[in-house]
Amino acid sequence: MTKRILVVDDEKNIRTTVGYALEMDGHEVDTAVNGEDALQKMENTDYALVLLDLQMPGLNGIETLEEIAQRAPETSVAIVTAHGTIDNAVEAMKLGAIDFIQKPFTPKEIRALANDVLSRAALSPQDNLDYGRQLALVKQRIGARDLEGAVAAVKQAIAADPARPEAFNLLGALHELQGNYGNANKNYRVALDLDPTYAVAKENLSRASDTKRQRLEAPKLG
Repeated sequence: MTKRILVVDDEKNIRTTVGYALEMDGHEVDTAVNGEDALQKMENTDYALVLLDLQMPGLNGIETLEEIAQRAPETSVAIVTAHGTIDNAVEAMKLGAIDFIQKPFTPKEIRALANDVLSRAALSPQDNLDYGRQLALVKQRIGARDLEGAVAAVKQAIAADPARPEAFNLLGALHELQGNYGNANKNYRVALDLDPTYAVAKENLSRASDTKRQRLEAPKLG
């Protein structure tokens, strides 16, 4: 599934590393040094995916995302954000970004993100369920111990409505069931950033941050 991807980052080493990693999967990659450069390139080229850094001089990532949403709403945008800036990533997802990844990341992780986002974008309408039915499917697959299928379903739910917390809580629970407490806590925090009153994610974050409770209590699915 070869696609054309635009990598937008003011750091040359990030542009080079990400571009090389994506080209290994056969994708065509262009790079832009800032938001203005990215928008100019998008005037002449259609991209399936834009990997957009949030922290850039001049037109920042959020402002660039808003422009992309107006000019090319069919283009998928994934956010690249610095460690500890989850709030900014959540704001971007409310504006239409489909996913995010935190620095530092490995070439394998950025390739997985890109291919996952492109796979979601390629789904036909009949493959998509509404948000509520998608969440029900996630829980069904968790009950059947089909964690891989559950992860695929929850990411489709996030793509359908990235501004709601329930799917991020479920993604956190899935990471926790796989023993990845770092990613679990990251997604619980995203859920709470989206809705600070969401008690299920609050309880999961509290329990997953306690090494004793991790072993004794299962994550709550909501």
